[in-house]
Amino acid sequence: MKKGILVRLMAMMFIQMMTFPVWFTTLAKFIGDRPGWDTPLYSMLMGIGMFASPIVCMFADRFLDSGKVLALCNLVAAGSLSGAFFATDSFTLSMLLLVATVALMPTWSLVSAVTMTHASQSSFPYIRALGSVGWAASAVFSIVAIKCFGFTDFEKSPWIFACGALVAFIGVLVALIQPATPPKAKGTPMSVVDALGLRAFVLLKNRSVFLLSVVVLLSMVAFQWYFYYNSQYLSDAGWNMTTAVINIGTLVELGFMMALPWIIKRLGFKGSTLLGFAALSFRYGAFYLAAKTGCHLLDFGGIMIHGLIFGILIVGIQMHMAEIAPAELRNQAQGFVMLLTAGIGYFLSVGLFRVVLKASELPTGGIDWTIPFMTAFLIAVVSFALFALFYRSPAKK
Repeated sequence: MKKGILVRLMAMMFIQMMTFPVWFTTLAKFIGDRPGWDTPLYSMLMGIGMFASPIVCMFADRFLDSGKVLALCNLVAAGSLSGAFFATDSFTLSMLLLVATVALMPTWSLVSAVTMTHASQSSFPYIRALGSVGWAASAVFSIVAIKCFGFTDFEKSPWIFACGALVAFIGVLVALIQPATPPKAKGTPMSVVDALGLRAFVLLKNRSVFLLSVVVLLSMVAFQWYFYYNSQYLSDAGWNMTTAVINIGTLVELGFMMALPWIIKRLGFKGSTLLGFAALSFRYGAFYLAAKTGCHLLDFGGIMIHGLIFGILIVGIQMHMAEIAPAELRNQAQGFVMLLTAGIGYFLSVGLFRVVLKASELPTGGIDWTIPFMTAFLIAVVSFALFALFYRSPAKK
């Protein structure tokens, strides 16, 4: 791979993974500061947006260069987030953020598909590591605003959307300089299944893929609510600059991402995936004990393990799907993974934990966080047990 292509792929991964957390990781604080604005829609934005992923990826598989589709998605997101900056009521804001999320969520699949087209399978985790850097770097806006300008309410202000719009516009420019990635299935017959981006579901005919999908979906119910509600928990626990604190885990993710090829090679796909489920169980066990005892060190342990969970249960499965999917379904296969993990999984997660958190409210105000953390811990343990007992790796060819 030429160095010029490598640099462009790394820049794409960096910018694209920065665009979403700039505003989403503090959205709960922004909404919570405005009485009467909170609705179930805000917490389910990521899940709803991911349902568009297979459709957009199908478009990239059949009609248009993936880089141009990526640029178009970023342009729509930049416009919507710019409008969100000026929104003065909950309905307008929710509609604009819904459009932005529907545009941004498929980009996670697109950048993976573009990278896997132009880079080797073994080099993908190293390029994907730049995405972790981008996600962590999204905290720079709040750090500069708070430390340099004394803007202590930045994370509760509309400026988070303006910053998101700026990064999305930069993403348009970066997407337009990516190497050509023409649609592999252009000109082939198309059915309703293709039009909805559901062709990748044919992969579920493989018993191992089906079982893996079911167990990973279950684990995502425990995993995904972390992204929306963890800032609220850390704020209640007394942490300051929650975006920066959460993003420490993303920085540590770099090391886990670099080690991912070695982990998979040493432990095999089943062994490494079990390690991911074990790490997920450890996280929520640590958070449960932290909420019960008030020990911030345990909170820190739950945050630091994030990279191992994400690297194995998201990136590792993306790599696995890239190996088994035919070339004409490469984009859709990545869209399927993201639909499963960050779409359906996120939707179910937030739906369940809204109920759990409602039941955990204290008469004196606030939330008894031990209840949701114990719920997530039990789900993670069940995922580990099901995968350990019933998953059988396909025979090597």
